[in-house]
Amino acid sequence: MDILLKNVNKKDFPIFKSLAKSLGFEIVEEVEKPYNPEFVKEILDAEKSIKDGKGIKIKTEDLWK
Repeated sequence: MDILLKNVNKKDFPIFKSLAKSLGFEIVEEVEKPYNPEFVKEILDAEKSIKDGKGIKIKTEDLWK
């Protein structure tokens, strides 16, 4: 059985860790990975180009043509 705890405060984590150890459980801590920096740069550049007026506007009804 897997149990997932979300939004655990850093100060409370050692308590869960010691409890799990005393009960013979294993705790696997997964650290969230940030977005790929190249992807973030691409999105920010696209937003900037839209603000600069370099984007193309398409009406919704013309989207599927």
